[in-house]
Amino acid sequence: MNRRSLVSRAAGLLVAAAVSFPLCVSAQTAAPIRIGMIEGLSGPFANTGEAVWRNLVWATERVNARGGVKLPGGNRPLEIVRFDSKGQTEEALSALRAAVDKDIAIVTQGNSSAAAAGLIDAIGKHNEREPQRQVLFLNYSAVDPVLTNEKCSYWHFRFDAHADMRMSALMSVVKEDKALKSIYLIGQDYSFGQTVLAEARQQLAAQRPYVKIVGDELHPMARVKDFAPYAAKIKASGAQAVLTGNWGNDLTLLVKAAREAGFEGSFYTFYGNALGAPAAIGDAGIGKVIAVADWFPNVPGKASEAFYQSFRQRFPNPADDYVHMRMQLMVESLAQAIEKAGSTRAADIAAQLEKVQVTLAGQTAQMRAGDHQFQQPLAVAVMDRQGAPGTKFDVEGSGYGFRVIRQLTPKQAEQPHTCTMQRP
Repeated sequence: MNRRSLVSRAAGLLVAAAVSFPLCVSAQTAAPIRIGMIEGLSGPFANTGEAVWRNLVWATERVNARGGVKLPGGNRPLEIVRFDSKGQTEEALSALRAAVDKDIAIVTQGNSSAAAAGLIDAIGKHNEREPQRQVLFLNYSAVDPVLTNEKCSYWHFRFDAHADMRMSALMSVVKEDKALKSIYLIGQDYSFGQTVLAEARQQLAAQRPYVKIVGDELHPMARVKDFAPYAAKIKASGAQAVLTGNWGNDLTLLVKAAREAGFEGSFYTFYGNALGAPAAIGDAGIGKVIAVADWFPNVPGKASEAFYQSFRQRFPNPADDYVHMRMQLMVESLAQAIEKAGSTRAADIAAQLEKVQVTLAGQTAQMRAGDHQFQQPLAVAVMDRQGAPGTKFDVEGSGYGFRVIRQLTPKQAEQPHTCTMQRP
């Protein structure tokens, strides 16, 4: 082949490559759509913040791998920008100001309902003052029901089931435990913890009025280092079960102390399926620790199994094993809303996010426009040894996993709301 033919063929190959890969090149070179993650990345709950970070990064990688978000001016990738709230509301508000200063129009937060309430108020005021720099708030974990009821906002979208929805799912199992006669309620002393215990009292009275509440207390959030005194009271009460909304180290230390105190009852939890809790409980938790979530690794189905295995391939360290389906659905919802809006303006995205419906790994969910509460499946699972029927996967390399015992459709999990949405 002569020199002229070689040059001609090489030029042809370059043209073909440009035609074959326009989306990937466009997405990689275009300015990213930045999402400000405001979360506690230091302090006692830093492990929960880092778990969020991994989930959001993995979700954006999926979108970017298929070419990014399609917009009229060309495809653009998603990018997560971290802001450390240190687990404090004032720090979260400071992080919001920093995000706005960087012209970030989408922020996300979740591991504190108190911080979420502060962000809703601050974003509402900011968007009125500066309509040209409006901000959208995506909430993946702050589950105080008030946030999509009395405090609902056009700019706020919650992608987790709120506390009352989770409690109803748990109660569907509690009410079938006919041997249960006494229960101990304990939680963190802030808005979410207070709400969980109040709802527990209400639902127990309605569905299991003969179950005696033998303890009902709140403890300081993230400040208790030794739960032995609480565990001693639980054991002395004669309770057959504990119900708690505790999360992070407050949950791990509580269940560990209860085990060491010789408590042999059940734990009904919102978050007992990870972040060290199963390993801390050990064999004592088999058949006794119950958790509720939007999804578990052992949810039946090939699509769900493949989804979980893909996450474990991306994050093989057992300590990183905490995947949240709702965070994946949240990012997919955002990408869909941006594409349908054809815009990155907060108001345009919000108008499409109100009516979004997404499916991933066999899970289908949609946003309810009336209160911006995501409607999705819920599941209740019980701790078991890995390898037992229905427990193919364990948690964090602990040797213990969660076997699904109840699945609720979005319609079964749905609850009415009291939101009066004020739209701009």
